Formats: sequence, C-alpha cells, structure tokens
Amino acid sequence: MKTVLLMLGLALTFQARAQLFLTQTGETRFFSKAPLEDISAINKKTGAVLNTQNGDVVVRVPITEFQFPNKLMQEHFNENYLESDKFPYAMFRGKLQDVPDLSKPGSYDVSAKGSFDLHGVKLDRVLKGKLVVDGEKITLTSEFQVALVDHKIDIPKIVFQKIAETVDVRNTFVLVKK
Repeated sequence: MKTVLLMLGLALTFQARAQLFLTQTGETRFFSKAPLEDISAINKKTGAVLNTQNGDVVVRVPITEFQFPNKLMQEHFNENYLESDKFPYAMFRGKLQDVPDLSKPGSYDVSAKGSFDLHGVKLDRVLKGKLVVDGEKITLTSEFQVALVDHKIDIPKIVFQKIAETVDVRNTFVLVKK
C-alpha cells in the first residue's frame, strides 16, 4: 500500500492536466552471467509513471521483491550485496528525449535521460527503450546494463567467479491511463 501511495504521490507531482499512465505491477528482470554460475531474478512489483505530455518518467523498483530460484541467493542479494535494509529501492527519474505523439497507436523507439539511483549511488544515464501505444495502454520495454562497481556494490573475492561485474536488466511495464 505504501508503494501505491508513493507512486500516486509521484504522479501528482506531474502537471495537473498531464496524461498520466502508470503501473504497480511492472516487471524487472536481471541476469548475471559469470564463469561458475548464472544468476537471475524477477520482480513483478515495479512501479512506473509516464507523463505523455512532457515525457517525464519515474520507475521505482523495490529491491526485496526480487525473487530468485534459490532462497540463499535471495538472502545474500538483499543482505550482502544490495543491502536492501539501507537502500530499499532503485529509482530512475528522467525525461523522454524527442517525445513522440503518444496519442497515436504505434511503436516508438525512445530514450530517456535522467538519474538512476541504485545502492545509494545516483548516476546520470540515458536508457533506451520501446513504447507501444495501443488504445488506453502503453507498453514500455527497456534493456540496459548495470556495472556493479559504478554503484559501489562490493563482491567478495571468494565469490567473484560466481557474480558478473556487469548485470543485464530488462523491464516491461504495461501502463494504463490514470
């Protein structure tokens, strides 16, 4: 419930007459390919808001909602690497560059420039994606990489061959008009 209220609060910070599309059930996946072990996880509780008038976009990922095939991996991820008690969310706040006419159905390649905050480290990023407009919903997909060192996520030397230095992230958000 707190997540829903926060996302609605973020949505309300957009212009009053804005066309807002949002979701609380977006999907964020990550994959780490390392020499000794591949690691993957999925989070189906990612929130996203898109203002179709000005291109503002906010994505909020609750770190503890990532589900792993192995509970021990999940525990290590939250306690040792992402320290989710101190850094409970990853966030992206940005603006679409060259906002297409989202009142027309179609598929649009887009990029968003903004601030990506993970593990307490904010970095300016440009993330590429695709918007598919279909009636009263917009599907936003994106793929990008996260270098762990950029966000001060330390990997102990004893497990460095089990965890990749760079993680692939994929997002899928089906946004509905608010």
